[in-house]
Amino acid sequence: MRWTRHHLASGLFALALPMVSVAGTQVFTMPLWPGTPPGATYTTHREQVFHGTPVGTVVTDVSTPTLTAYLPGRASATGTGVIVLPGGACIALVIDHEGNDVARRLQRMGIAAFVLKYRLQHKQGQGLPKDLSEDIACRQGIADGAQAVRLVRQHAGQWGVAADRVGVLGFSAGGMIASEVLLQKDTAARPSFAALIYGAPFESMPPVPTDLPPVFMAWARDDDTAGYAMTRFYQALLKAGDKPEAHIYGSGGHGFAMKSPPASSAHWLQEFLWWLRAQKLLPERG
Repeated sequence: MRWTRHHLASGLFALALPMVSVAGTQVFTMPLWPGTPPGATYTTHREQVFHGTPVGTVVTDVSTPTLTAYLPGRASATGTGVIVLPGGACIALVIDHEGNDVARRLQRMGIAAFVLKYRLQHKQGQGLPKDLSEDIACRQGIADGAQAVRLVRQHAGQWGVAADRVGVLGFSAGGMIASEVLLQKDTAARPSFAALIYGAPFESMPPVPTDLPPVFMAWARDDDTAGYAMTRFYQALLKAGDKPEAHIYGSGGHGFAMKSPPASSAHWLQEFLWWLRAQKLLPERG
């Protein structure tokens, strides 16, 4: 979820060791990069975790990116992998509602999910900075998103994932990062599919090539934060000759990822799964 003007509100991480193993499932966290991330800058700001905010648990000041894997048991694994990118305007991460909670639901459905805790711009003061540029704030996050795709494919066999079924699922600013990873010039490094949930390029529009991997998009008509960006990107994809699937809900606002009915936007995940099956990216048995 993008950090709204109405709310604002350390972590050590395990080194590729299982944190949880239940009935064959696994949850573990690993460094995203083998060494110092490219473009890393020195910072004195420590990563902070805030619980109980209006948008759940929030993480700020991430300078050491990690990837947390939620692997299903081998018997239920579908072979599909999804990298989950939470939102937060690239100055924070809504790490549970748009990250871990989503990953757990995918894991239960036999999908290997990977929550990316990407690098953030230092947040100062309350609310959104008036001069915030997500084009600038998200640069390192975009590099981390591309690395996450490479890392999952590198370990695909070990983690029970098909290398040609590794996609990205981004929310708000995470959706912007997912779109940039999708559009990168190295076609071999692009994800196998992308799902953009109320998140797309918010500022400058990057060049959109044709013959992109399949794209799923979902947003609410009453989303004053991302509605324009989603509509503009959808039209850019069509103009380039791509064939995105768009779900525009009548209500739900911004940040409906884990909200409950009655709004139809609460069913976005089921529609995403149906779309994956229609694209042959998720086996019917999933």
